[in-house]
Amino acid sequence: MEKRTIAVIFGGCSSEYEVSLQSAYAVIRGFDLNKYEPILIGITKEGAWLRFHGSIEKIKDGTWPLSDCTRAIISPCRETQGLIEFGGIETRIIRLDAAFPVLHGRNGEDGTVQGLLELAGIPIAGCKTMASALSMDKDRAHKIVSLAGVRVPMAFVLKDDKDSESILKQAAGIGYPLFVKPVKAGSSLGISKVISGSELLTAVKMAFMFDDEVIIEESISGVEIGCAVLGNDELIVGEPDEIEITESFFDFKEKYTLATSKIHVPARINADKAKEIKEMAKLIYKVLGCTGFARVDVFLTPAGEIVFNEVNTIPGFTENSRYPKMLNAIGMEFSKVVGTAIELSLSGV
Repeated sequence: MEKRTIAVIFGGCSSEYEVSLQSAYAVIRGFDLNKYEPILIGITKEGAWLRFHGSIEKIKDGTWPLSDCTRAIISPCRETQGLIEFGGIETRIIRLDAAFPVLHGRNGEDGTVQGLLELAGIPIAGCKTMASALSMDKDRAHKIVSLAGVRVPMAFVLKDDKDSESILKQAAGIGYPLFVKPVKAGSSLGISKVISGSELLTAVKMAFMFDDEVIIEESISGVEIGCAVLGNDELIVGEPDEIEITESFFDFKEKYTLATSKIHVPARINADKAKEIKEMAKLIYKVLGCTGFARVDVFLTPAGEIVFNEVNTIPGFTENSRYPKMLNAIGMEFSKVVGTAIELSLSGV
């Protein structure tokens, strides 16, 4: 059987560049090389697109752009349906059967790259443009999911930080503690938990460093539960996981070091509640138009109420990341998860 050519796109103009490299390294290692030929496309921090021909160990250690690269771009032309590689005096066209973006955060997880791939007619492993853009936008995702009857945190959005009096008044209406977040950012970057009004304006200024919109949001008491969802129409949901934190919240450092936190798979909840959360995760996934794969995060209050938090359309994909661990808990090995994601993109369903 002829191998399918699958582009793995990694790196990117994002504050989560380094995280992308680790996820991409694991995804590439998870390829069945008897079925798929990975075409490695790296995007530097500066935004240069390069076809990488070297050892994937150089992706893991971050040295990949220093050698074994040629300039390359995804052609938006559907007749090409692939990559144009500029190698000295020769230009090559590599037709792609599908693309697997492993890009976290802005300029990759937010629908930008997905839009290019859809324009080019290249099937995408993972969510398409609309679902990626909506899920990245915390405010719009909450509004849409709330229309489906799911509870979301009380919140308001700022376009700038000029009217400090109004900001303080609206925040007082929600009540402290509360969270200040960039509307479109990942990995908890730019997020602060604010205990009183004296801290609020500083937290708002910091959040504006990561985005041009900031959301101020109710703090939900309880635990954060995640669900790994895999599929297009028929959905597979892994065992829900639970984040146990000892600090104020699960920030960037905790997500990638677990210095004082623990992840429990399965979550420490009863079977009925786990089933309810899985069904809610499926509903949220479908409401936002997700396909391929995504991680749906919710809060579970002490009263047992489920509150929507966010959807990560390209969750961490190392073998130790939450998403594959939840699927592993129902018997899906990492390579099976990667292969299923690819096959879902090729199915065209």
